[in-house]
Amino acid sequence: MAGTDTKQRILDAAERLFALRGFAGTSLRAVTREARVNLAAIHYHFGTKEDLLRAVLSRIVIPVNRERLEMLEQVEAAAGSDPPSLEAILKSFIAPDLRLIRDLGERGLIITRFLGRSYTEPAEMVQALSREHYEELGQRFMEAFARALPEVPHAELYWRFKLVVGVLTYILADTDRTGGYAEELSDVDGTVRRLVAFLAAGLRAPVPTPRRQDRAKEGASSRAAQARSAPDDPRDGDTK
Repeated sequence: MAGTDTKQRILDAAERLFALRGFAGTSLRAVTREARVNLAAIHYHFGTKEDLLRAVLSRIVIPVNRERLEMLEQVEAAAGSDPPSLEAILKSFIAPDLRLIRDLGERGLIITRFLGRSYTEPAEMVQALSREHYEELGQRFMEAFARALPEVPHAELYWRFKLVVGVLTYILADTDRTGGYAEELSDVDGTVRRLVAFLAAGLRAPVPTPRRQDRAKEGASSRAAQARSAPDDPRDGDTK
């Protein structure tokens, strides 16, 4: 029990400090002071600073992503052979994060900042951990969006999904406001409705027609690719 309590204190302290200062700005010694443990305890329970960040991220993200996938599976099952509802897919992606934040009260505001940093912090190791948790999830949701929006080309849909993630990241990271912000997050249903309506309109927007110069560039790139892949002319080279 003592070991479990120590591990929990370390995780809670690291979560607060990573949220406040980021990964690069947080030292293990700062975590030891916050958690009231010695450095050996961190090495014993987690190993390296990177392993500690992985544990903090996993504690938050794994249950949220599990709920996302469960909701998405229900949406797809309800649709049967028909395309799934775009709004329902968006709700599956957005709602679990907001519910977690609401249900955790004061700690929820810490988690919003931590998640926002984990999405955007430039450190390669942080980005690698984010990909580790979100890459497979992103592929599953891309497949669902593609079935709901068959008229949107894959490359365009990819960018639109990045914008969905960007909006959600901003909502999670915008913790500088107080009072009203906490009240907004507590109204999960209202926030989800607003986000779904806004994002669904963006995902359904007409695909922009390329400008003439863009089409010319695409044509030149296509011809160059064809030239590179074409077999060599037998007339070239030595003809002895």
